[in-house]
Amino acid sequence: MTAPIDTALALARSVLGHTNPNPAVGCVVVNAQGEVIGQGATQPVGGPHAEVMALRDAQARGHDTTDATAYVTLEPCAHQGRTGPCCDALIAAGIRRVVASLADPNPLVAGQGFARLRAAGVAVEVGAGEQQARELNLGFLQRMTHGLPWVRMKVAASLDGRTALPDGTSQWITGEAARADGHRWRARACAILTGVGTVLADDPRLDVRLPEGEDAPTRRPRRVIVDSSLRTPPSARLLTVPGPVLIYTTVDDAVRHAPLLARGADIAVLPAHGDGRVDLQAVLHDLGQRATNEVHVEAGRTLNGALLRQGLVDDGLVYLAPKLLGNGLEMAALGTLGALADAPAFDFVDVMTVGADLRLIARAHKHRPNR
Repeated sequence: MTAPIDTALALARSVLGHTNPNPAVGCVVVNAQGEVIGQGATQPVGGPHAEVMALRDAQARGHDTTDATAYVTLEPCAHQGRTGPCCDALIAAGIRRVVASLADPNPLVAGQGFARLRAAGVAVEVGAGEQQARELNLGFLQRMTHGLPWVRMKVAASLDGRTALPDGTSQWITGEAARADGHRWRARACAILTGVGTVLADDPRLDVRLPEGEDAPTRRPRRVIVDSSLRTPPSARLLTVPGPVLIYTTVDDAVRHAPLLARGADIAVLPAHGDGRVDLQAVLHDLGQRATNEVHVEAGRTLNGALLRQGLVDDGLVYLAPKLLGNGLEMAALGTLGALADAPAFDFVDVMTVGADLRLIARAHKHRPNR
């Protein structure tokens, strides 16, 4: 029999990408006899949260929620936003016990949900399914605590670490299953980021194309271009695909902005880093201000290298094809390291096969628990 918190986690997982910029949350209501009487997940922005959906489900099925237990993957909210406070809804429904995976670091909640529940006589337990719940909402949690999105760098490469032949040919190093999996990761992100070099070389769409039968989020991830010198052509394909496009540049020139603005792009002018290029830290801070939880990077070696050198990558999402390319383009232009200790360091957190390819998820050392 599946534990209620595991069911709640599965519900949260089912709405990944659909709730942005809100967290993906699941809730299961169990009566005093241990029977599941209601369940639900957070709806797209403006819709009910998981707790309200679970209570409505119980009501629709004719169940009384008095003295029931609610299992939820994140602290019930305690503020009036687009929806009312979930802690108040649980109290009004007669819930006697709440088992939550995580506290919500959102300053508008931050323990207040638990406090209001306890003040109303509701027993509160925290920690069941904590790690799984944290993985589902890495970006939301980081944005609430540090003001920055979670940066996940996606790379498709050969076994010898090449992402393309010397002439730039890269379609396709990995197989169809790996490419479909990459689009699922795109779908859960709030933003898909690339550099102008990739726009000029590959003219990508950077949209979400899931296999038939899989539901894509109703809100399309924002396409983001790092373009220090403003070289993005107005004819770029990503400007023809529905959905928001944001260009970060150092060029503050209304005349040069005009053709891109006319194609529907937004342009943000940011200060230059020491090398004259857009300050990537400023890019991420600005994306955090724009309620961006996860940034999915699909860029070339130049931008990848810059992000890695500055310690701005949280996860590497690497697909390795069982082939060798020899001379070719590398994953990231890191330059020459002075010592092994200077290498950006990661820990493997997940390894699996996807079709004929190997998928690795590696997390930056900075996220180790003792740091």
